[in-house]
Amino acid sequence: MDGTTVSRRAFAKLVTAAGAGALGAGAVSAAPAQAAPQTWTTTGTAVSALSAFDDTMKSFMQARHIDAGQLAVTYKGRLVLARGYGNNSPMLIQPTSLFRVASLSKSLTAAAVVRLAQDGKLSLGDPITKFLDLTPPAGQSADPRLAKVTLWRLLQHTGGWDRDLTAFDPVFKDRIIANALDVPMELTHADVIRFMSGQPLMHDPGSTVSYSNYGYLLAGRIVEKVSGLPYETYVKQKLLAPLGITRMGLGETVSRHPGEVGYRSQYTGPTVLDNSGTVVDAPYGTFSMRVHDANGGWLASAIDLVRWATAFDSGSPVLNSTSTGRVFAVPSPTGVNGDGWYYGLGWAVRPVTGGTGRNTWHTGSFAGTYSILVRTYQGMSWAAVFNQRDDESGLSYAPIDSALWTASRAVTSWPTHNLWSKYFA
Repeated sequence: MDGTTVSRRAFAKLVTAAGAGALGAGAVSAAPAQAAPQTWTTTGTAVSALSAFDDTMKSFMQARHIDAGQLAVTYKGRLVLARGYGNNSPMLIQPTSLFRVASLSKSLTAAAVVRLAQDGKLSLGDPITKFLDLTPPAGQSADPRLAKVTLWRLLQHTGGWDRDLTAFDPVFKDRIIANALDVPMELTHADVIRFMSGQPLMHDPGSTVSYSNYGYLLAGRIVEKVSGLPYETYVKQKLLAPLGITRMGLGETVSRHPGEVGYRSQYTGPTVLDNSGTVVDAPYGTFSMRVHDANGGWLASAIDLVRWATAFDSGSPVLNSTSTGRVFAVPSPTGVNGDGWYYGLGWAVRPVTGGTGRNTWHTGSFAGTYSILVRTYQGMSWAAVFNQRDDESGLSYAPIDSALWTASRAVTSWPTHNLWSKYFA
């Protein structure tokens, strides 16, 4: 990654969490647009040297009528900016307010598997069939190639599933799966796995990169099987607690955690929480947060996300150098793609400066969510989160990436203060 929009546009096509196009998962109709004067509020400490970041967030949010957003920025290991932004928001958005982060969750899940390997509980070369019962529905046969799906391949999106070829992302096809298995909604992970265990792989494992939410759903179950703990508990205990992160947790489909923002979308659709067919706002039941836990279920603030990014720095209390090397290793044999980047374990990676450095990032997208987390080879990182990904303007949300790179280049002198102690014990 070099901060340009070209590579990220390609990445957005690969990693859009919803897999359902711009309308959102399960969306069938649009709610009427509501125009209102825009009242702008900010929280957190204003930093004059970093005003370009504030200006960028304001112009981006106001152009798209986003009512809640956050930004956190670090430099050389210091938290230098932590801001909450409200634009006609019904609640005051704090730097600690919680947002769904969608596919940014994958970096946590991959790190959980890598940590289990670091602790000698498994090997990344193990096949997933060593840990999971992949018995298909009665009358169907499992693809024998499933035995060749290793943990490496699962986490690098080379397991062999391909939602683009099948037009089928199982984590968003609740009703189809429920009907096929004759089970009620809300689906369980076991329902999705049993259905998919009867579906053929589209590629030989290891041969093709194809972004797979389902692969990360499976990874979450492997974490549970090997650790003996619920997925969320293991992540909190082994990955987040050593970094002092206490706010993060798995989100719920309808209920909100204390301090969690509300979510907005133009669209509605039938609920997947039961078989009633009730039409709901897209962020509140057209997909199941329970099903999405390991591939997209986490809540965080922007400051939590940049704190989480430090888990991959030298001297991390979470991952040793061998583990971080595995996270950012070039997948074999697929290698670096034509745009100069590749998918590691839960992160997209772009080698830079002759291969001596790297930029790493991930985005997340649900109906009601857009998020981005970036780690740069220059020692900067930032996270931005929003409570929507669509609006009546029709503007794309992907340009926040290049806009934040531009804001970073406008900084002429980075501040020396450090705000970590304000938000972490």
